[in-house]
Amino acid sequence: MYLSRIPLNPARRGTRGFLSSPQVVHAAVMASFPPGTLEHATDTGRVLWRIDQHDKNIHLYVVSPIESDFTHIIEQAGWPTTGAWATRKYAQLLDTLTVGQRWHFRLTANPVHHTKTSPNPTAHKIRGRVTALKAPEQLDWLHRKAALSGFALADCGPIDAREPDLRILDRNNLTFRRGAATVTLSTATFEGTLIVTDTALLTTALTHGIGRAKGYGCGLLTLAPPQ
Repeated sequence: MYLSRIPLNPARRGTRGFLSSPQVVHAAVMASFPPGTLEHATDTGRVLWRIDQHDKNIHLYVVSPIESDFTHIIEQAGWPTTGAWATRKYAQLLDTLTVGQRWHFRLTANPVHHTKTSPNPTAHKIRGRVTALKAPEQLDWLHRKAALSGFALADCGPIDAREPDLRILDRNNLTFRRGAATVTLSTATFEGTLIVTDTALLTTALTHGIGRAKGYGCGLLTLAPPQ
């Protein structure tokens, strides 16, 4: 597995297109791999991506089972003459995970709730309604996902009033085109401190993503040393 960081130039038209349409980013990221190379490389993990914005700094993060070539993204949305991308082997992080470690984390996700609808007697499957969650419910959603993903949310603050070190940096609703269809996507970007509880589950979460809409920039959990 590989983790890459690609700087994006906010003044480029390509960057503005990336920020407005996850479908455009998905197509650009998938074009970073030669045809057919991903077909037998998905056992170790899948392609995940996320765009982070801080002031005027914009970066595209990509996790992938094979190494990528992002030249076309740099040409469209980066700094072709002065900027490049950085790629490192993800095992450098994954192999160091141990129970009890604390990490600073960031995750952009698609927190939703599934509501069962009345079954159609002529249908083969019972279809459900997917509903976007509001801010307090999004925090509950992450607590549930954390328990299934090998980590717990660390506490912070005074001992007599401790709360999870967790915040929602951004909430967004995007509407974009996918072929002839219109897609509406609700996202939330979480940041905080986690404690490793199960290294195998956490490794799976880091390499396969968390939640839905992974092709649209959701699900990529990244770790950094605690601040």
